[in-house]
Amino acid sequence: MAKNIVEPRTLPGFMELLPEDQIEFDRIKNIIEETYKRFGFLPIDTPIIEDSNVLLAKAGGETEKQIYRFNKGDNDLSLRFDLTVPLAKYVAKNQGVLSFPFRRYHIGKVYRAERPQRGRYREFYQCDIDVIGDGELSISNDAEMPSIIYNIFKQLDFGKFKIKINNRKLLGGFFDNLGLQDKITDILRIVDKIDKIGQDNVKDMLKDLGVDDGKINSIIEFVGTKENVIPYLDSLNIENELFKTGLEEIKLVSKYMISFGIPEDYFMIDLSIARGLDYYTGTVYETILVDYPELGSVCSGGRYDNLAEYYTNKTLPGVGISIGLTRLFYVLNEYKLLKENKQKSISKVIVLPMIEDLTYPIKVATMLREKGINTEIFLEEKAFKKKLNYANKQNIPHVIIVGEDEVSQNKVTLKDMTSGEQKTISIEELISELN
Repeated sequence: MAKNIVEPRTLPGFMELLPEDQIEFDRIKNIIEETYKRFGFLPIDTPIIEDSNVLLAKAGGETEKQIYRFNKGDNDLSLRFDLTVPLAKYVAKNQGVLSFPFRRYHIGKVYRAERPQRGRYREFYQCDIDVIGDGELSISNDAEMPSIIYNIFKQLDFGKFKIKINNRKLLGGFFDNLGLQDKITDILRIVDKIDKIGQDNVKDMLKDLGVDDGKINSIIEFVGTKENVIPYLDSLNIENELFKTGLEEIKLVSKYMISFGIPEDYFMIDLSIARGLDYYTGTVYETILVDYPELGSVCSGGRYDNLAEYYTNKTLPGVGISIGLTRLFYVLNEYKLLKENKQKSISKVIVLPMIEDLTYPIKVATMLREKGINTEIFLEEKAFKKKLNYANKQNIPHVIIVGEDEVSQNKVTLKDMTSGEQKTISIEELISELN
């Protein structure tokens, strides 16, 4: 009876990489993680599966429609759709033992049941950091976040980038000053789309919202101001308290960003940045690659007043940023901005035994591994040419050849696969060469 062969396929919306791409993906992830650590952020991890009542405490609308939700026995379960809600639960649950301000990073997969499309996945990595305060949190934390973004993207070296900052208090105060108090949330969402849909469409949407032409023109002028923004804001002489608070905050954040080592040509105040999520209440960030603005924001975030309001009566303000690593990797790969010569192996050296008894070559590989050198050993009985072709195909930079002569001399032959040079040396010399 013929065996039924199942087609090997990956579900739409799930990324699966070949080793050379996975190595590059991990390289980027490691740069992000090591930078988070260098700034003193602590690692946490939360379950991918949560109790639906806990996870969806503050969800609704489109968010809830995108949740992977299922029942197992009597349990109503959901897959986490971001890392912020699990953080809120985590902090509320552990607030009695955590030290505040609590600085955490979390790199993990999240799940959204949305329609797969270019660069949009149903399973994807997010790389988040947040600083959470106990009752209050200094505005100076808002200036440190962009310095982390700057350090990460300088190391990744994808070209020139710009960190755009704004403060939603400025926007809210300005709209309030125009007498649009009851429309602020809707206006924020519309304004946030201006780079994607253009001024004319924003004007039309504001008109549909019932905003008159004079106020629409004021809004367009306000969010379109890109040069000398602080003097412009000062010149408005707006007495609205929310606006004045936002102005003082953005002045301080801009000042401290320079102290944190961010060159002035790497950031700008952009009054059109609002961030679509309702929970942002102050500083907001978006980062773009200057030569590829069509990619949109590659890192975003902002300040919120109360992270865990659905889980505790304690006020826990915070500020954070997030990098959607899976989408970022996809678009960078599509635009050929990743390393051209990707690693095909993580081995620094491969041992090629040319003898039947593998005792000595295995000892050599073991010693190198004990010294922290990534070492592969070819254990299959193949011709030397095939073994060498394997090393070449994997782009392994060094080959160790072990034959009868090497064993009798207690030495190895080391071949540099780039230059072709080879020499017979002792184990001590080998370790020195490879370290």
